[in-house]
Amino acid sequence: MKTILSATAAMAVIALSMATATPSAAQTKWDMPTAYPATNFHTVNDQKFADAVKAATGGKLAITIHANASLFKLPEIKRAVQTGQAQIGEILGVSLENEEALFGIDGVPFLTTSYADAKKLYATSKPVIAKKLDAWNLILLYAVAWPPQGFYANKPIASVKDMEGLKWRAYSPATNRLGELLKAQPVTVQQAELSQALATGRVNAMATSGQTGMDSKVWEQLKYFYDVQGWQPKNMVVVNKEAFAKLDKKTQDALLAEAKKAEDAGWAASEAAQKLSTATLAKNGMTVSPPTAQFKKELQEFGKLMTEEWLKKAGADGKAVVDTYRK
Repeated sequence: MKTILSATAAMAVIALSMATATPSAAQTKWDMPTAYPATNFHTVNDQKFADAVKAATGGKLAITIHANASLFKLPEIKRAVQTGQAQIGEILGVSLENEEALFGIDGVPFLTTSYADAKKLYATSKPVIAKKLDAWNLILLYAVAWPPQGFYANKPIASVKDMEGLKWRAYSPATNRLGELLKAQPVTVQQAELSQALATGRVNAMATSGQTGMDSKVWEQLKYFYDVQGWQPKNMVVVNKEAFAKLDKKTQDALLAEAKKAEDAGWAASEAAQKLSTATLAKNGMTVSPPTAQFKKELQEFGKLMTEEWLKKAGADGKAVVDTYRK
């Protein structure tokens, strides 16, 4: 009798073990590389998105965020997701301009000068951007703008002439071109490497957001920030098409629904980050001010030139987007 009971109990334990193992076995795990620190508002928003997806799917889809270029460096993330090395990832749109000119639209100086402008440009360009990504085996889940780009330097800047010869950090084809127009010395540096580049003197001037300045503690080397409200590049979260297709319909719907929420939350977080970051720069001893009238006028002229240059590269698709945006 005791043997029979023991056998029955053992079978019950095995059955229970199999039942509890089923959800874990059915769980889909995705890796999501991003190039920014865990405290950056983009990464915080991504983590909230991942947590929301896990909750909405009852744990069926678990997304692990790999922050600060710990899994792939920024230039590698698009290809990693495209080829399935990672199932989902966050990429900087303007960094892809050399592959497809349309992605450079967010980096054209002074094409947008406010969050309202940036949202309008995104709404106008999104269908074409999504189509381009689709051709790369990628699905656009959501996109969030950076705060407006400002100018940093290790000395006061009153005009373009003051920028000549400075070691200019570039993070995209457009910022590289702007560095050339400024007669500075463009050096390509991704955000994960920026603190070291500043500390070693490899860079002493750049155009980027207050958020990036705060992330990199630029006040330790640079003392001047000019809030030129130049342009607002966007980070895009994309997913591999095959990975998405493997999800059941209910999980796909949950993923897309949470992506929409993440996009809305991300834009709100960006505006909040703009206010916090510029205040933080000033609090840490940086001179934070608008550009001089001369400097702003000169930059706007460069913006006009770069718009024309970009339109030539972007062709009919680019012209259609800009024409619609400007209506």
